[in-house]
Amino acid sequence: MTRKPGINKKLRVLGILALITTLSGCMYWLRAYQVYLQMNEFDRYFNVVVADDFTLQFKEPVLYSSDFVELSKLYPSEDNLVTSGRSWRYWFRKVDSHKKIIVPEVKFYADLNFNNEKRLTAWSFSPLFLQIAPPKFLEVSLRSIAGASIDKDKRQLKANSELPSTITAALPKKAAVLAQLGAPLEIKDELGQEIYIYHFLLETHHIEEGYEANALNEVKLSFDKKNQELFNMAGNFAGLKVSIDYRKFLDKAIF
Repeated sequence: MTRKPGINKKLRVLGILALITTLSGCMYWLRAYQVYLQMNEFDRYFNVVVADDFTLQFKEPVLYSSDFVELSKLYPSEDNLVTSGRSWRYWFRKVDSHKKIIVPEVKFYADLNFNNEKRLTAWSFSPLFLQIAPPKFLEVSLRSIAGASIDKDKRQLKANSELPSTITAALPKKAAVLAQLGAPLEIKDELGQEIYIYHFLLETHHIEEGYEANALNEVKLSFDKKNQELFNMAGNFAGLKVSIDYRKFLDKAIF
């Protein structure tokens, strides 16, 4: 008996879902995988709105508010009741090596909006965050999640090397970034690049025991020594690991 291609595909998906559930023992990994599948049809399931901030809207919400607590073991800085449901805000404040807030204060936020069923409907990033992750690069990096491979041991996604599109945009200059973020905690001098390291502490009212380290977020910014452009941003934000190599998304024609 020969199975139809469509059936084979469905069986593979069911197999992967079963594997993820077995590995994690938690349903939030299964829901996270559902969002991953939605990324394959980005414009059907998501909408991007850019104003002062950057917002990713979820047209068919899947994730619950509890999923984010399960993932990071952290709670938001603010939890507000709104007409449509609830709004969470995570505040990240720049700190020194002793976790003391630096004055004048440098901070950014991420907002999560949930409907009355407690499902995520929108995820926003503040203007300061966009200084190190410009909107065009942030959107195309999200789109590149489609087709990403799954590392079942590390439970991580490896972005698709065949990018869905390229963009024409200027990379942020070091002087402009430093004007917003101020002096870094540390500078690493490497071949052809300088890596500026910043620490941001999440303001939260509760951290589950054993996960205190998740509240401290290290951001690494890599600048090209020749043209002083920011070409890579890597960080850990409330348990969410982010790494974007901006050069991969640039239209080669602009060089």
